[in-house]
Formats: sequence, structure tokens, C-alpha cells
Amino acid sequence: MNGPAPQNLRHRTLPLLLVAGDTACVFAGLLIGYGLRYHTPIGSMFIEVEGARLRDYLPLLFLGTAFLLGAFAHLNLYDERLLLRRYHALNIILKGTAFWLFAYLGLSLVLKFSPPISRLFVVFACAGVLTLLYAWRSVFYALIVSPRLRTRIQQRVALLGWTNEAQVLVADIQQSAAHPFRLVGIVDLPSDESSRPPFSAGLPSLGGFADLPGLLERHEIDILIAVRLDMPRADLARLVTLCERSYVELKIIPSVFQIFVSGLRLQTFGRVPVLGIEDLAINKLFNRAIKRGMDLVGSVLGLVLSAPVVALLAVLIKRESPGGPVFFRQPRVGAGHQPFTLYKLRSMTPDAAGSDDEQVSTRPGDPRLLRLGRFMRRWNLDELPQFWNVLRGEMSLIGPRPERPHHVDQLAGAIPHYLPRHLVKPGMTGWAQVNGLRGGSALDQRIQYDIYYIENWSLWLDLQILLLTLVRWRNTAE
Repeated sequence: MNGPAPQNLRHRTLPLLLVAGDTACVFAGLLIGYGLRYHTPIGSMFIEVEGARLRDYLPLLFLGTAFLLGAFAHLNLYDERLLLRRYHALNIILKGTAFWLFAYLGLSLVLKFSPPISRLFVVFACAGVLTLLYAWRSVFYALIVSPRLRTRIQQRVALLGWTNEAQVLVADIQQSAAHPFRLVGIVDLPSDESSRPPFSAGLPSLGGFADLPGLLERHEIDILIAVRLDMPRADLARLVTLCERSYVELKIIPSVFQIFVSGLRLQTFGRVPVLGIEDLAINKLFNRAIKRGMDLVGSVLGLVLSAPVVALLAVLIKRESPGGPVFFRQPRVGAGHQPFTLYKLRSMTPDAAGSDDEQVSTRPGDPRLLRLGRFMRRWNLDELPQFWNVLRGEMSLIGPRPERPHHVDQLAGAIPHYLPRHLVKPGMTGWAQVNGLRGGSALDQRIQYDIYYIENWSLWLDLQILLLTLVRWRNTAE
């Protein structure tokens, strides 16, 4: 199997180096916050706090450093699997720092510290910590993605069997040379010999299932991913035993549960363990309440702030196309497969609806589009009235985009796992939209992003999507 040097590098050396570097950056960031607060003109603009000498503040700096590193550790920031996942690690840093900021501010209100914690110091320190951590992590990542070091960090992976899901997995891994996994090859099952080309996706055949003990050691495999389990029970037991003895991680691509894998829970019915899908996080009562609260606040603000824009666009629509209404109403399918009426600013000629049922979405350059309509669609201004749908509870600020009833019926039979997207309220924006999948983009890709959002929902993910929506408001597909 793999020698001790790569294992130690991945398991100990690099994670410890990250901890040491993060500790230095966090403490330096807190020092920067202290300096900005008490020794610059910026801080002197505000009320001074007694006892602002550095030696008095040092215990608070040490406490803040330990608290923030503890938050990072709790969020698994130093997991070896994140060494080559830069943006995932940065996401955890943002999340942990935001939690630290509010916790530190909360403690300063509840507990009496000597000297008192300046809340302006906490804000300055947070900005300093994020800046230094980003710079340090960027340098660290640039070093470890060099070919010489990267190959010593990546885990060597072999696939057992071959399916369409395996092909998708291989494509995802091969998209980035700095992926944490390095694909070595495929271990063939007897039924694969006639269904798979010798070099599928550029991966060689390592041998057959009977050769598994030798090839695991010969190719120094860290992870064996079983993409198919349709083999005799005795072979399955042998597979588990071989991986245990070789210290190889055995992972499985679930063929029964194609979606909502993170919702799987093991329960016991009598004496029999049963694996099944439980409630998703997005559908739990407390989470629904939080999401609805955010929708109410966001929809009210959206209606108030967009009112002048909607009024101006209404006048311009009437000037260009006086024969039709300002608002366009259309039936859509919402949560629980319940229909509702979607509101938009009209962007097409008044007679466009009669020929629109044949199309899934309006094509670029459609002659039925108004000149103003093209502009509104490019900047998604025609969707501003949907804040009303959100306020009424028919939609959410964030979720899968709603489709028309007859399209839902057609797509449900044509696209696998299409209907589960109706387990939640549709949204004005969503994970697919901020990743560039709008309008006429491939529906199967949009569904994958919708399912990912439903399965991995969190308040933090919703906040990310809102921020990305503001940055990527423009619709390049019109």
C-alpha cells in the first residue's frame, strides 16, 4: 500500500501547517483590529474605551484566537479531504468567522470583560482576520497544487464496475487536475466485459474482480468505489473483507437512492435495520419558519424598493405596446404540485400567449419580444412582480424555478427525478440560476442543481445564493 511519506504529508504535516498558519493569521488579524481601533484616526472618531493598553487586551486576543480556531475545527476545516478544495475551505472560513463575530459581540453584551470589548474592535478584527486568512490560504493552495506535491496529496481511486453514474463521476473528477481524487483505473466485474470499452473515459482496466487482492496493493489504491453491487452475496462479503485487510476505503454509488442521499437514515424495525429517506432539512418545521420569515422580510423590502422601477416600466410598456396589459399572468406548478398564478411584467406582444404553449422557454431573438422586453429579460426586471407571489406564500425568494403545468407533465416522463423539485416552494432565484443555468439551458442540468439545493439546504446556502444573485443579476441568455 501507500508508503508512510504521502500518508504523513496528507494526514499530519499539511493539516498541522494549516493550523499553525491559521493561528498566526487569526492572532495577527486581531492585532490589526486592536491597532485600527485604538491607534489610528479611524478609531479615534468613536467613543474611547478605558483600559485599551495592548497588555490588557492580550488575554482577549488569545481568547478570540482560541474561539475562532475552535469554530474552524468544529466545522472540519482541517479535514485532509479539504486540502485541495480551496473554495469549500474558504466557505467554511466565512461561515466560522461570521459565527465568531456574532458570538463575540453577543458575549460582550452579556458578560463583563476587563477591559471591555469594543464592538468596533471586533468588526475591524473580523475584516483583518478574513483578509489575512484569504492571503495565506491562497499562497498555501498555490504551493500544494503544483504537480509534484499534488500527486502526493491526492487519494488514488479505483472504480469497481462501470455504469452511466460512473461515467458522470469520472467526468466530474477529471474536470480539475487539482481534484482530491486521482483516478487510477477500473476493476471489471464479469458482466462489464461486453458492455464497456477497454479504455472508458480514458481509464485503463486494472484487472478482474478475482485479481482484486493483488491489484489493490500493486496500484496503491486508497479508495475503491463500487458503482455496482449486483454480485453474489459471498462476493460482497469478500469485497468488504479485502478492503478491511488492505486498509482501503470502500465507497458505494447508491443505485436505489438516486436522490436525497444525505437524507438517508438507518432505523431499526424490530430487530431488522432499515435504510430509508427521512425528512429533509428544508422541510423541518423550524427551518420552514426561518425560511418563511426571510421570505416575508425580503418580499416586503422587494415590493417597496422595486415599486418605482415597476411603475416606470409599466409606463414604458404601455407606450410601446398600448394594446395589452402591464402585468402578465400565467399558471405555474408550486410546492406539492399545487397550481398558482405567476405574475410578471409583460415583455411580449399581447397575442404571444396563444403560440407560447409549444415552447419550454422563449428563444433569443423571438420576434414577439418587445424592445423593452429584451432589456427587462436581460436584467430580469420582468420578474420583479414575483415579490407578490413570495408575500402570498406561493413562492420563496430561493428555490427551483416554477414551470407551467403542461410542461411539468411532459418533463416528468422525460427527465429522471424531475418531480421531487416540487417538494419545496419554487423561487425567484435559485442554485441553478446563479450557476448560469437560465432560460434555454439544458433542463437535465438544471434539475441536478435543483435537487442539490433541496438536499443540501441551509440558511447559509440561501444567503450565498442571495449574494450571488445580486452579483449575477444580469441574464446573459436573455
